[in-house]
Amino acid sequence: MKPLIGITGRLLTLGMMDKTSPRFRDRQISTYFADFAEGVARAGGIPVELPWSVEATEVVERLDGLVITGGQDVHPSRWGGQATVDPDVDPRWSHDAHDLGRDAYEAALIEAAIAAGIPLLGICRGHQLLNVVRGGTLIEHLEDDGPIIHSTGNAAPSAGDPGHVVEFVEGSWVHAIYGPRRQTNSWHHQAVDRPGEGLVVTGRTADGVVESIALEGLPVLGVQWHPEWSVEPDPAFDWLVEQSTQLAAGRARLAPQNA
Repeated sequence: MKPLIGITGRLLTLGMMDKTSPRFRDRQISTYFADFAEGVARAGGIPVELPWSVEATEVVERLDGLVITGGQDVHPSRWGGQATVDPDVDPRWSHDAHDLGRDAYEAALIEAAIAAGIPLLGICRGHQLLNVVRGGTLIEHLEDDGPIIHSTGNAAPSAGDPGHVVEFVEGSWVHAIYGPRRQTNSWHHQAVDRPGEGLVVTGRTADGVVESIALEGLPVLGVQWHPEWSVEPDPAFDWLVEQSTQLAAGRARLAPQNA
């Protein structure tokens, strides 16, 4: 049985897209990068793109796994930071504006998934939100002139800059997935600072920036890079689907059998 893997997205306005008919420019659309679904499907799962219309715990009850995707910064009010984006910018009309609605829904999904023991993969913003939901903090902004550049701007998806290598903590289960190190891409200007409750740092770059976290005792992984945009398939999706398959199989064994 292939597991159902939920994937989060954004709520935007159709008028943001070029050549949209004027009749529909004010209608809202749920948007998702197809790369996430392709990564899940390639690993053997069934991707399910999640709108914000259904209560989070009800959604999680029907899923075998969950991906919290990347995007704009988590609102600093959630972790004690300083607002750097104009609060009057409408997130339905801007890719970069803080989105309190998205923060709230994805935070509820994270909490529900952890409570239910659902395998969870947080990617970039999702990795940071996972940390914030657990009570952790973020670094407001990484300097662009540091020893390792943590934002490649408009660079195309790639295997990552040769200098951007994540080294994984030996003995951690994340080390077992990736090995001692991996060259990764980088599209972030913030990073995990103080880990939240139960989270452990499992990977860093040479300058000490946290690139991977995991929740002790549960199948919960956060990565700062974008595995969906790696040139080579990233084992994070294989890990998620494998864990979710085990969960789905266990549920099937416990389900009542028809007489």
